[in-house]
Amino acid sequence: MDSKSWDEKYSTEEFIYTKTENRFVVEYCKNLHGKRAIDLAGGEGRNSVWLAKSGWQVENIDFSEVALAKYLQFAEAEQVAQHCTANCQDATSFIPQSTPVDLGVIAYLQIEENKLQTAIRRLSQHIAPAGHLFGVWHSRENLAGGFGGPRDPEVLPTVETITEALEGTGLEIVVLTNRDGQIQTREGLKPSVTLVLLAKRP
Repeated sequence: MDSKSWDEKYSTEEFIYTKTENRFVVEYCKNLHGKRAIDLAGGEGRNSVWLAKSGWQVENIDFSEVALAKYLQFAEAEQVAQHCTANCQDATSFIPQSTPVDLGVIAYLQIEENKLQTAIRRLSQHIAPAGHLFGVWHSRENLAGGFGGPRDPEVLPTVETITEALEGTGLEIVVLTNRDGQIQTREGLKPSVTLVLLAKRP
């Protein structure tokens, strides 16, 4: 989907991905320390706003102007607007407004392997010494009986593809694993497999 398609998807009063921060972002980032963060492809800003509430100065970079407008309204309503900025750019070619940062977050950027590799490496360039990169995706393992997320293996990363993406970035993997989870469906809770990454620059 291109930016116009995403603008159309986000053009509703409803928050498509809710206002609730992702549980894996909370689990892995709640004890990290720093001042500046980038939420890459952060959409409507559920994780950006949570980071701002946790004391981070957050730049949400997304190519949907509609999503970013909703994010800024959300930040204003939550009284953290002074800690939140928006940057309308593509995840594979962005230039951040502030760099380096102490934390980079990529949450559910489900794009083709070569494009995801580009996005990860580009974000890695802006991670400060002792800073962290956190990523979370629907895993390719989810195709074997899991629910939720796209059903196209081309946009579902694996431990191996993320490991390859990090090669040459100077980041050291702290955690890279598939996690079992659950998603809510019309038929109730269903199992889901989620790939999580935490990497650090020495």
